[in-house]
Amino acid sequence: MQILRAKLYEMMLREQQEEITSMRRSQVGTGSRSEKIRTYNYKDNRVTDHRLGQNFTLTPVLTGEIEDMIQSCISQDQQEKLEELAAATPSMP
Repeated sequence: MQILRAKLYEMMLREQQEEITSMRRSQVGTGSRSEKIRTYNYKDNRVTDHRLGQNFTLTPVLTGEIEDMIQSCISQDQQEKLEELAAATPSMP
């Protein structure tokens, strides 16, 4: 019985560790180039936000003037939420 109990404990512990590991990996990501959020192109004085698909001028961004970028992110987030809400709401006949 002790051997069985020990093996069951090991199995449960291994499953729990695998679950934690997979959860961490899904949150962190791989860090590959395809997951990048922004590209800073100094030569062309441009910042590209890949989530928004928009370009911004580099100089104001480097000096901390990022209000335009923040507003664009907020607008896109609101638009996505409205689309999700519209898709979840059943249409009237």
